[in-house]
Amino acid sequence: MVHRTTTAQTTGAMRRWGQPAFVTFAAMVTVASLTGGVAAKEQRPAAAVEATAQRTAGEPIMAIVSIKAQKVTLYDAEGWIYRAPVSSGVKGRETPAGVFALIEKDKDHHSTLYDDAWMPNMQRITWNGIALHGGPLPGYAASHGCVRMPYDFAEKLFDKTRIGMRVIIAPNDPAPVDFTHPALFVPNAQAIAAAPARAEKLTREAADAAKAADEAKKASIAASKEAALFTPASLRKLQQMKTRADAAVALADKTLAAAKTDQAKARAEDLKQKAVAKAAEATTQFEAAQGDARPKLDAAAAAKDAAKAAETKKADTQKAATEAKLALEPVSVYISRATQKLYVRRNTHKPWADGGEVFDSSIEVPVTIRDPDRPIGTHIYTAMARNDAGGLRWTQVTIDDGDNAKDALDRITIPQDVLDRIAPTAVPRSSIIISDEPLSAETNYRTEFVAVLSNQPQGGFITRKPTRPMMTDDMVASRDEDGFGFFYQRSWNPQAPTNYGSPQYGAPQFGSPQIYGNPQAANPRRRGGQYYWQSQQDW
Repeated sequence: MVHRTTTAQTTGAMRRWGQPAFVTFAAMVTVASLTGGVAAKEQRPAAAVEATAQRTAGEPIMAIVSIKAQKVTLYDAEGWIYRAPVSSGVKGRETPAGVFALIEKDKDHHSTLYDDAWMPNMQRITWNGIALHGGPLPGYAASHGCVRMPYDFAEKLFDKTRIGMRVIIAPNDPAPVDFTHPALFVPNAQAIAAAPARAEKLTREAADAAKAADEAKKASIAASKEAALFTPASLRKLQQMKTRADAAVALADKTLAAAKTDQAKARAEDLKQKAVAKAAEATTQFEAAQGDARPKLDAAAAAKDAAKAAETKKADTQKAATEAKLALEPVSVYISRATQKLYVRRNTHKPWADGGEVFDSSIEVPVTIRDPDRPIGTHIYTAMARNDAGGLRWTQVTIDDGDNAKDALDRITIPQDVLDRIAPTAVPRSSIIISDEPLSAETNYRTEFVAVLSNQPQGGFITRKPTRPMMTDDMVASRDEDGFGFFYQRSWNPQAPTNYGSPQYGAPQFGSPQIYGNPQAANPRRRGGQYYWQSQQDW
């Protein structure tokens, strides 16, 4: 994929800065002057230039940031469309190499960590504060972990990207290469054609089931209230009233028999008549309750069972409707050699109150990897567009050494039931990622996949406190009737359950820092870096 280009040397000119931004820039200049001697000794990449392909650009599918070349390149279905220089993280605060996706966009972002520093046209890739944004470019790595882009370029790019776009940060300078392999998803034309109508039909069924469940619940409550009058306790109370009334009649009889005077006999006779009337009423109530109790109790039990069945149907139809909606979305698959698991995610497009969108994470299964102790590398396979035969045209990008892209796929056996669920309706922008790495703890309910290369510097990542895991209140708040209420994970650390303050694997080690779910601990190639908790958007 070769295209003629027009190029323009980047000036790095800054736009208007407010006072806080100017102070921050002055601080940057001061730091740069102090470290300039060291930086001058380091080998710097050749100056990058901005470039735009001389053709009509399609929607960007992926962005590849090269740390070595200090540049970013964006690709649509036909090839590269935009290039620009960048400034990544300085030594000690390096931008992490790995696999990410856009999770939030903010046109006029200001840092809460760095003195309100202006980060215009911010496009977030982790919730702990790694992002692409406009900023000053001195011609070498200079940020605290983010990827700075030229101001004009960041502005031009902002409206062209969407949440979920793949962002690959590579230590070297890779580019997508056309790729074919029998293990890649092969969509079914009939399934794709039928998917929209099926999603619409199941959505209607889910709405009807939700309405029926609500009505069944109300009926069960009403039946239970009626049956409450005929519970064993209520019957015992009526029986006790009847027993007391019968005792009062017996006492009245004794009183009447013992009466000596006409006046006493008259009073006793009056008491007896009243006691007999009360006893008759109590007997009538008790006998009526006995006759009515069983039907009412049976009706309440039946209504309760009906409500349970309606709730089950509601859940089943919501799940089916949700899967049908998700079948219309690009699917992303992550296969980790470290955890021997396969993860599937799709964007639900459900907005979250604190920013970003909710990603489905309902599939997480063991996967078979041949020779699991042998490195496999990190490879990203992306469906760029449909081909002439109605299938998908794929590319691959490798950012970490191991097997080549073909051999890596050859070693994987994806469960057939997973393939049956996702392959028939796979669409362009779908992807498969194979990596030695486990998922980062930054992978959560508002991200696609976040995976960092453990054999590359991560200073700008590990010095940031990680996003807090989802709390119970968050989970309850996320539930609604649109079929997307169950898209929260059991644990935001996908490798295994872990307690706050304990490493991912094994017991805490003496002298080790307290962490939340070390995402790299299972990887034998790990070379350092821990995670510390902080509030969500403190960066």
